[in-house]
Amino acid sequence: MKKMFSYLKPYWFLAIISPLMMMAEVAADLSLPNFMKYIVNYGIEGIKVTDPEKGDKLAAGILNFIFGEHYTQVDIIVTFGITMLLITLLGGFFGMFCAYTSAKAAHGLGYDLRRDAYGKVMSLSIEQTDKFTTGSIITRMTNDISIVVEFFEMIMRGFVRSPMFIIGGTFMIIMLDLKFTTVLLCAIPVLLAVVIGVLIRVTPIYTRIQQKLDKVNSVVGENIGGARVVKAFVREDYECQRFDVANSALRDENLKALTTMAIISPVLTIIMNFSIIAVIYIGGFNISIESAGMSTGDIMAAITYITQVIMSVMMATNIFQSIIRAGASAKRVNEILSTKPVIVSGRKTASPDKTAISFRDVSFRYPGTHGRPVLKNINLDIKKGETLAIIGSTGCGKSSLVYLIPRFYDATEGEVLIDGINIKEHDLDALRSKIGYVMQKSELFSDTIEGNIRWGKPDATHEEVLAAAKIAQADEFISRFPDGYDTFVAEKGASLSGGQKQRVSIARALVRKPEILILDDSTSALDLVTEAKLRTAVRESSAETTVVMVAQRIASVMEADRIAVIENDGSILHVAPHEKLLEISETYRDIYNSQMREYGKKEVL
Repeated sequence: MKKMFSYLKPYWFLAIISPLMMMAEVAADLSLPNFMKYIVNYGIEGIKVTDPEKGDKLAAGILNFIFGEHYTQVDIIVTFGITMLLITLLGGFFGMFCAYTSAKAAHGLGYDLRRDAYGKVMSLSIEQTDKFTTGSIITRMTNDISIVVEFFEMIMRGFVRSPMFIIGGTFMIIMLDLKFTTVLLCAIPVLLAVVIGVLIRVTPIYTRIQQKLDKVNSVVGENIGGARVVKAFVREDYECQRFDVANSALRDENLKALTTMAIISPVLTIIMNFSIIAVIYIGGFNISIESAGMSTGDIMAAITYITQVIMSVMMATNIFQSIIRAGASAKRVNEILSTKPVIVSGRKTASPDKTAISFRDVSFRYPGTHGRPVLKNINLDIKKGETLAIIGSTGCGKSSLVYLIPRFYDATEGEVLIDGINIKEHDLDALRSKIGYVMQKSELFSDTIEGNIRWGKPDATHEEVLAAAKIAQADEFISRFPDGYDTFVAEKGASLSGGQKQRVSIARALVRKPEILILDDSTSALDLVTEAKLRTAVRESSAETTVVMVAQRIASVMEADRIAVIENDGSILHVAPHEKLLEISETYRDIYNSQMREYGKKEVL
């Protein structure tokens, strides 16, 4: 929570003004019962203001200042009635000003906190975001931060209001008559015992509530993202049941918290009513004794003060409840803020080396996994301007290898060099700026087609976007849309086919004119004719670009300068052109024969 308070520093002035305004409002509220006592005692009952036992110097001074020595009971009622009205309006003004300043400070804090948390998420590696899970990150960025904001808004108001009412109300009761103080001495300990017991029980429940909310968000996210798969396999009922389990768990935890907290309200009401009865009894008994010096106005004021004190204890309970909830949420948000990125940027940006990419004794396994590594002892040099294809059986580590180039992950052993410099020494932004990456799964955003292509180069002109689309063989289908390049793409590219999404993704990578172009099985949804046209266009337009392409089809890699074959154990034994690999690589021949058999071609032995 200490880190959360540091976000309040830019709004320190508002954070100081808010409690001061609240103090003024509470002072106004605490003065009202006293003026009501004046109206009852001197305006209604007709007790003399100057009475030695039941009179009041302050009331007498106000009346003498306004009317002199001659005034009626109606004058007393009107005077103190108007005074109460003016004090109420003044207190209301202070209250409204406090609400404004506290809200501005709290939501400013929330803005800064959400901005920094989102920035930290963007700086984390894929490994770290996977560890948090998407649903948990969304919950922390929205619900948890909102709870923290509500907490700060509440403490800037209630943290002053409750103690002032408790202390001020108790003081005013003592000033009225010490006999009323015994009521508070009996009521407050009982109420505090109940409140503390409830808060101890409810504390761990709020942490579990946020965890259950994570699960609900995860299930919803998975089902919305995978809606087509759910419908294709007719698994709506199963997914509804899975959501119901997560939702029921969240409901049960919320009910536990609410049921536990619900104990406080009836206990408070009972204690408050018994306290009022006790005040009336004590007051009535003392009124019957003329020498006791107690009046009806005193009893009414005491009842009001007792109510204010007990209700303030209830308000303090809500504050402590908010502290518990905010503490749990702040801890979860702080887990994001305090996480140090595994992938740390270096400072170097360029080198004249002739080799674009080098893998030296590289081994890799995904974080948190055991057993044999995904990649083992990889030694591979890729020259600038060369087209290298990577092929192998499913699950052999083809995509894992290219993940290391833009530093989505770091090698477990060995080193990866770009332009002759260890990739860990490269400035991360500069490194990724020179790479055009097209992933297996095409990710598009809710924007126009041109906007999606311009993601690769925000300052690209329309002509550059058009040229990239033509190379990617996307211009043909884009031009057929009524709005052309201004056609809006639905979320995750749902309005486009698989092949269309792949071509837009390739155009997005090409528009930035990258030094290194990575095609991670990004033409799998294209027919062979379109793919051949695309490869030819890329080769002609990007002669100086180093191309690394992952593919499953032999037809996609045959024209590459060299082909790296990844074995089933994650090693690379052979790197050579197509014809040479047919001679020396048994793995490559097996892939070739299995695919060419489909087209009726003769096997290579």
